This record gives sequence, C-alpha cells and structure tokens, in this order.
Amino acid sequence: EVHLVESGGGLVQAGGFLRLSCAVSGFTLDDYAIGWFRQAPGKEREAILCFNNGDFRTYYADSMKGRFSASRDKAKNMYYLQMNSLKPEDTAVYYCGADPYPIYGCLRGLNYWGQGTQVTVFP
Repeated sequence: EVHLVESGGGLVQAGGFLRLSCAVSGFTLDDYAIGWFRQAPGKEREAILCFNNGDFRTYYADSMKGRFSASRDKAKNMYYLQMNSLKPEDTAVYYCGADPYPIYGCLRGLNYWGQGTQVTVFP
C-alpha cells in the first residue's frame, strides 16, 4: 500500500528557511514520480516541483524556480523539500504526492497524497 507522511512544517519568519520531509512506503523512489504541492487558504492546490520517474528529471512550476529544491534519499525512502527565503505568501499546507504513471506530467497532478504539513511564514 502506498503511504506518504509529510513532516517538518511550522512557523518561520520571512526570509528564513525550512526543510520538509516526506517518508514514503509501499513503493521505491525510482519507480514513482514524486513531487511537492501546496494549498493556501481559499486557493487551489498548486505544484511546486516534481521528480519524473520517466526521465529522472526534476520539473519546476514556473513561479517556483529559485527558492525551492528537492532531494531524494533512496536508502531511507525519504523525499525532501528545501525552501529558502520564505515569504508570507508561502503560507500553505504542503503536500507530498506520488504516482507510478503521471500521464499528464507530474506537475499536473499525482494519484497518491500525504496528509500535508502546515507552513506559516510571518512577517
């Protein structure tokens, strides 16, 4: 059974940084596309970046380039999101998602999701 658990969210001052973690089980990281999305209050879930298992490349949403990066630890079955120079508008619930065959591209959506972790950035 595919299972994803996010952690590492919290309160951070603008300009600071956070690293989110996603613990995965039920699949190996090379076999699934995996990505980070977020949802701010009153807004739709949006993609940040994702690793595509088809070409082993990481894709970024245009508005997310520069401050966000991700890494995989295959030995620990962990996926991380490094967020730098955080802004109040980055306040959202952050989700880790995975999919073995994201037919529309991993930035367009994934099939399996964790429960999310709240990130709040204050001025």
